[in-house]
Amino acid sequence: MIKLRILGCSGGIGGNARTTSMLLGNDILIDAGTGVGELSLTELSMIDHVFITHSHLDHIACIPFLVDSAGFMRDKPLTVHATEATLEIIRQHIFNWKIWPDFTHIPNTLRPFMRYNTIQLGQTVELQGRRITVLPANHVVPAVGFQIDSGATSLVFSGDTTTNDALWKVVNGIANLRYLIIETAFCNAEKELAVRSKHLCPSMLAEELLKLKLNPEIYITHLKPGEVELTMQEIGECVRGFTPRMLQNGQVFQF
Repeated sequence: MIKLRILGCSGGIGGNARTTSMLLGNDILIDAGTGVGELSLTELSMIDHVFITHSHLDHIACIPFLVDSAGFMRDKPLTVHATEATLEIIRQHIFNWKIWPDFTHIPNTLRPFMRYNTIQLGQTVELQGRRITVLPANHVVPAVGFQIDSGATSLVFSGDTTTNDALWKVVNGIANLRYLIIETAFCNAEKELAVRSKHLCPSMLAEELLKLKLNPEIYITHLKPGEVELTMQEIGECVRGFTPRMLQNGQVFQF
């Protein structure tokens, strides 16, 4: 059995809102938004791997602080796993010595605090019995989702995505699917914005879930602060055949 703890699942900040990050066991992050700030320095030092869905700031904001704060406490590099397109964006625009130092060269290239690992769509990375498979996403930048498989059951995280037939083709083939975490970033009044920014709103979510042939527990992530209650109400009105629940900071999945 493995444990996934939700550190952040909001589409913004303010009050107790924290952006997307999930802690798998005590050594793997799935995305590294502002939710990572919930961890102690000791907990930060135990993280060996970060799997990134895409390069938007709400999903990567804490990688620079994580490696800067805890790198000196570790005896091996932090490994950042992402597609080559996402890694190239991070190299060019974050770890470029202008926004943040390049920790793949600190303290030196032989023993760096951080390293990159390229992953590809459909690839499975196995780490101590936990299988993380790269799933398709459809967003304004190159993006993916992830399937986390304990061997007994699976959890799917959509990442940021809009209408995505390719995702459902894969998801419907996961026989041991127990949980689905899927985004709904905007309320129905902002559907045009959702379409332009390649997110979902409740009416679009309802159409997507019609493609789901399995019956997992469904949790909604990436809700915008200030629109949480409205968006969840609209989801309840639009979605048929499922009862999606709002993902919560601090929520723990064991599977």
